[in-house]
Amino acid sequence: MAENIRVKATTREMIGKTHRRLDETKLAGVVYGTAHKSQAVEVERHEFEQVLAHEGNIASKLIDMNIDGGKTVHVIVKAMQRDVMKGTVMHVDFWAVNMRQKVTTTVPVHFEGEAPGLKTGGVFMHNVQHINVEALPDELPEFLIADISTLEVGDNIHVRDLVVPAGVTVLDAEDEIVASVVPPAKEEEVVEEEAAEPAVIGETPEGE
Repeated sequence: MAENIRVKATTREMIGKTHRRLDETKLAGVVYGTAHKSQAVEVERHEFEQVLAHEGNIASKLIDMNIDGGKTVHVIVKAMQRDVMKGTVMHVDFWAVNMRQKVTTTVPVHFEGEAPGLKTGGVFMHNVQHINVEALPDELPEFLIADISTLEVGDNIHVRDLVVPAGVTVLDAEDEIVASVVPPAKEEEVVEEEAAEPAVIGETPEGE
């Protein structure tokens, strides 16, 4: 597994709407867990945004959080609230984990290889981008690999075909289709109807 992310935090005294005054430099959050009393904290906004930019799927990353310079708390990001207009993170929920107790989260799927079916005109379709998994906090994978190097047109990759590291349990149905190579869409044939010869104004139809 990759090296844990390290984040420094301080106890947050201002709770509720007052934390908005810290938005420019600080990011409000809360740390909680089965063995950790709910604790309002704040982290450096720039530091956390750098983590988001470089770590990708942070939901599967173990974070070593040092609060007020004390003992390190192992956490994972449980939820993030974003500004609906700007898209910036406004609040983060950190789940304090027990290193000997399994946790559930989602990890992305990475597709490896080149499907032969694409060279014959097939179209690659991915139905699932994230997979639900369960593992000990320090065994959470960054992603699961789907090998598509043998896919011909009409072939599928199922959840059961993913490369899953030891110690990790996939919680999704094994028969669920993750990706497929499908035939190219056919353009609808345009059937031109014969245009009826327009009637001449004033002409009397035959038989009258």
